[in-house]
Amino acid sequence: MYVFLNDKIVPASEAKISIFDHGFLYGDGVFETMRSYGGVVFKLDEHIQRLFRSARFINLEVGRTPEEIKKALYKTLNANDLTDSYIRVSLSRGYGPIGIDPDLCKENTFTIITTEFKRYPDSFYLEGVDAIISNIRRNPKEALNPLIKSMNFLNNILAKIEAKKKQAFEAIMLNMEGYIAEGTVSNIFFVKDSSLYTPSLECSILDGITRGVVIELAKKRGIGVQEGKYIAEELLKADEIFLTNTSLEMVPVKRVNDTEFKVGEIYKLLHEEYKVEVKTYVNEKKL
Repeated sequence: MYVFLNDKIVPASEAKISIFDHGFLYGDGVFETMRSYGGVVFKLDEHIQRLFRSARFINLEVGRTPEEIKKALYKTLNANDLTDSYIRVSLSRGYGPIGIDPDLCKENTFTIITTEFKRYPDSFYLEGVDAIISNIRRNPKEALNPLIKSMNFLNNILAKIEAKKKQAFEAIMLNMEGYIAEGTVSNIFFVKDSSLYTPSLECSILDGITRGVVIELAKKRGIGVQEGKYIAEELLKADEIFLTNTSLEMVPVKRVNDTEFKVGEIYKLLHEEYKVEVKTYVNEKKL
């Protein structure tokens, strides 16, 4: 296995980062996760734009152009002979003495990891997954802007621990006002009376790339889409619920706490539309 470290491809066994790297010491950095299909990275421009936005919000210089990142990414895929893969691009503040002053770090650390994508079980898509409503609240946007895809993931990890203890796949987090926010690694949609609902960006959520694709696909099919503030009781009265993220794509939820849900027709329709969207995108990029 090979990874991209700073400016070159190296064997994974030789990819060394100092214990004084501020990404390790303080979670001071940003990242993006992506997925490639048939050797094409889906929505690559959007992911790179979000990486630059996250870096800008924490005053971190990327030090590379979008085109340079694209070339490095495909170089890493080719080095590993991968077509269908999971990709993580990370950018940390870099090496520096102990202390949280960003100026202690003179040069950032840039990495790309690509691994073969391993499909989730078919049961996830046919039957759905279990979720809980977490007792861990989402960081308020006044404390940490949710539009920053930050390396500091402890808030989400604590919710994931809670979900695992209750034998659930995902934890649905509420914001500090008590409104539905997002999962630990996913955005949330629910259906009521044939309309689609999802928390707005005001609810301390990340604007997921897959979330955006699903909203556009729903609108194209004439499905009403509402982005707003919703309490947990509204979610529990939904006709169907599903989650979205880059690696999962779309997965239905069969149970939240003790309330069961069916795998609904709107989920089935939009998931098929999503697969068509991916196929079309990949074919266009290969031309």
